[in-house]
Amino acid sequence: MTPSDFPCALTIAGSDSGGGAGIQADLKTFAAHGVHGLSAIAALTAQHTRAVNAVHVPDARFLRAQIDACFDDFAIGAVKLGMLATAGIIHAVADALEHHRPPALVLDPVMVATSGARLLETEALEALRHRLLPMATVVTPNLPEASLLLGREIRSVAAMHEAVSALRGLGAHAVLLKGGHLDEGEEVVDLIGVDATVREIRHRRLAVRAHGTGCTLASAVAAQLCRGRTLIEACRLAGDYVHRGLLSGYRPGRSDVLVLDHFGAAPDA
Repeated sequence: MTPSDFPCALTIAGSDSGGGAGIQADLKTFAAHGVHGLSAIAALTAQHTRAVNAVHVPDARFLRAQIDACFDDFAIGAVKLGMLATAGIIHAVADALEHHRPPALVLDPVMVATSGARLLETEALEALRHRLLPMATVVTPNLPEASLLLGREIRSVAAMHEAVSALRGLGAHAVLLKGGHLDEGEEVVDLIGVDATVREIRHRRLAVRAHGTGCTLASAVAAQLCRGRTLIEACRLAGDYVHRGLLSGYRPGRSDVLVLDHFGAAPDA
């Protein structure tokens, strides 16, 4: 395999000083899938498994320089977007992606941390809706994020189906709606909306509080797309990967919050 043939994925997201989410989780996920990981840091956070204590947003011009440097030297098969805290950062990222046009774009609309901290400025929400959502190959919100995007609460699986259609009405090409926040029954139901169909993905509900699941899921989708999977296959395999990572997860901090075992959950191929 020549260097140009090696699958590469780029994450544009926030750095998690606690190592369980954000850029750190993305790069571990890429590596676990046999994909070379690139990163452009869109935010710096001072956080751990219990809270986000501070956020610093770098200059948008420097973020653009990071993105351009990655595209200048690597054949990028997919880009994963995570925490983009301000409207200025979102516009800078959108401008860069319109210029470079990656083959696949996975948008994880990070708005609220597991700890409950708000990670997206209010004025940035409209920029995300209008600039990034229509560009994404797939958007991967959880229920609180989908509720913010749509301006309404989502309280049932039936409402999730309606939300998938509404998100696609906002311009999303495809939607992977995560149902972990919906406390219904013994299974977690995620929905994949692609083309005219909506499919359900079910996993056994685990009695754990976890950190970095959304980042890991989106970066696993990006890695699978890099490796040539179809979008539906990539979403299903990514969900299985996160479930395995939770089953073998661990608690490195002083809280009861679990961090995924990214390498123990690695797929066979």
